[in-house]
Amino acid sequence: MNKRAVFHLVSYMTLVIGLAMVGCAGISYYYNDPSVLVYNKALDVMAEGFPVHFGGFYFWYAPLSVQLSLLYSGLIAIVCAGVVGVLTRGDINLSRRDGFGVVVFGWLSATLFGSLPYIFSGVISHPVSALFETMSGFTTTGASVLSGLEEIPRGIHFWRALTHWFGGMGVLVLCVAILPFLGVGGMQIYRAEMPGPSKDRLTPRITTTAKLLWGVYALLTLIEALLLKFLGKMGWFDSFCHTFGTMATGGFSTRSASVGAFDSAMVDTIIIVFMFLAGINFSLHYHALTGKPGRYFRDPEFRFYFIFLACSSLFITFNIWIDGFASFGRCFRDATFTATSIMTTTGFCTADFDQWPNASRLLLVVMMFIGGCAGSTGGGMKVVRVFIMFKKMVRELKLFMRPSAVIQMKLGGKPVEQEIVSHISAFFAIFVLIFAIGSFVMTFFTPNLETAATCVIATLGNIGPGLNAVGATQNYAAISPAGQGILTVFMLLGRLELYTVLILFLPGFWKK
Repeated sequence: MNKRAVFHLVSYMTLVIGLAMVGCAGISYYYNDPSVLVYNKALDVMAEGFPVHFGGFYFWYAPLSVQLSLLYSGLIAIVCAGVVGVLTRGDINLSRRDGFGVVVFGWLSATLFGSLPYIFSGVISHPVSALFETMSGFTTTGASVLSGLEEIPRGIHFWRALTHWFGGMGVLVLCVAILPFLGVGGMQIYRAEMPGPSKDRLTPRITTTAKLLWGVYALLTLIEALLLKFLGKMGWFDSFCHTFGTMATGGFSTRSASVGAFDSAMVDTIIIVFMFLAGINFSLHYHALTGKPGRYFRDPEFRFYFIFLACSSLFITFNIWIDGFASFGRCFRDATFTATSIMTTTGFCTADFDQWPNASRLLLVVMMFIGGCAGSTGGGMKVVRVFIMFKKMVRELKLFMRPSAVIQMKLGGKPVEQEIVSHISAFFAIFVLIFAIGSFVMTFFTPNLETAATCVIATLGNIGPGLNAVGATQNYAAISPAGQGILTVFMLLGRLELYTVLILFLPGFWKK
């Protein structure tokens, strides 16, 4: 691995994160955020600090104001980025292996520096919990250790939401868009960070492709924010925070009851529509905006995604309506919102789905595994992989009946290369193996098997809420910092789709 080139490019990502935190300090100043009060266990009161015992000495730890926490965190990131950037200057010539290194170390750097505002402000005192919250933001998982969200300062809320937005389309894809000198190296980064088994290029130049994808992403973000403001009657702050969470399929909310706190059919409808759009391959949005909307239903992955989501929503609607949870209209609204939120891996909630019948809960868990489309901001295994594996299963059954038959697998009328099928099969095996091992390990940190299994798929699939102790009305604060550290690794594995992270453990990766 070309360490100099890798860390030089990581410095650019760190610079972007630092500038964003400085911007959030301005948001905090505008809203006049107060100093953060922390719980003083020694005095059993809320105070602006607490005594800390270290090395035989006691000292008073006083968290910084939110404005200074964000400002200092941003300046630390900017200075570190500048120093590393200067020390690693030179020609940039990335191999495929270097691209993986840039993405993994870039995301680790973003998480490390991005956790500083939580620690400096005292909003999250334990470093591992702060890293968990930050990784959850950048990977668009939406799992949180925070409670009483209405009391959290707005500067911190905006930073949480912004980590979603950056992570949705990918900070490094943004760097590819704004750093023209990357050249061929930009393609290596794009391949490593963009989700899905294939990486669509809208134009021959990868820099132009990155700009177009981010342009579509920003346009949909603006449209949703305006709709939530003027039709949903949200304030500007809430509309942008929830828009960032929607378009990135993240799920961080400014309210403890998530979107359900607004109790608005209009808000629910707007967010349902944009969660659905965020779960679609963004290249299809680009084609639709350039006058080719027919591309949607000609795409087999989109058809599978649309039909499966529609059928699941209807099944859950009737399942909870028959059980008498609410009126049919309310059941349809909550079922559609929840099914869309879970399948797109957004994680917003309007109802406590952990109280629903087992059939609906099991279907939601299945949807956690499937996730959104390739090339979307959604997590999970991706619809196209599941669709291809389903077709492979059908093909194997046919071959079992007629061993001498020649049956070619096709997707959208085009043959699927055997190499891609093998790659997807291996991905499935690794994904399920990690899920199984992770579930076993998390039984030591959770109260029951249901919590252990669903917290693993909820983080590995970048969904957020699971079932039982990590359900829609709960959070991850009940899990110890050690367990949170393990789940933090699962979030990174899921967002970077396993291979990008796992290859770092191969000795050959580090050889030149």
